[in-house]
Amino acid sequence: MSIPPIPPHLVVMGVSGSGKTTVATRVAELLDRPFAEADDMHPPANVAKMSAGTPLTDADREPWLRTVRDWLSAQAEQGHSAVVTCSALRRVYRDVLREAAGGVRFVHLDGDPELIAARMKERKGHFMPPSLLRSQLDTLEPLQPGEDGVRVPIAGSPDDIAADALRRLGLQGGHAAAPSGHAE
Repeated sequence: MSIPPIPPHLVVMGVSGSGKTTVATRVAELLDRPFAEADDMHPPANVAKMSAGTPLTDADREPWLRTVRDWLSAQAEQGHSAVVTCSALRRVYRDVLREAAGGVRFVHLDGDPELIAARMKERKGHFMPPSLLRSQLDTLEPLQPGEDGVRVPIAGSPDDIAADALRRLGLQGGHAAAPSGHAE
């Protein structure tokens, strides 16, 4: 008897304020998967830079993305598919995450910049200031053909967004449908 393959990990991506943590937490609960917040994996220098209103460079992001990738790989080595939040704004960043053992699919939370800015102004205790939203929007490269993932609008409630993401991914009861191999 062969062991069924582990479904790919899910990376819930998008600009700061798009609802990644809230939606990813719900998705992880619904799928009964381990969850991690990639913001917690930033080195202190990155957090200090962003807190000061300075956008990160690719050089700043590289070790952080490798840390997120390695966490996903460690989950796969333990036999788990995981859910992680990560801005993953550019394809080259997603390429690093795709190197994780177990495979990766992306859920791009996408919405109106004014809605996202309003959400950022309301949240408390996050190191990312609303002033960096424009920089993130300018950096964002939406999922492209050939990238395994889906785009999910963020206008609904977190429960509705999570359910929509799972529907678009073809995930039912924690099992994965065959990946489509392209962005929706």
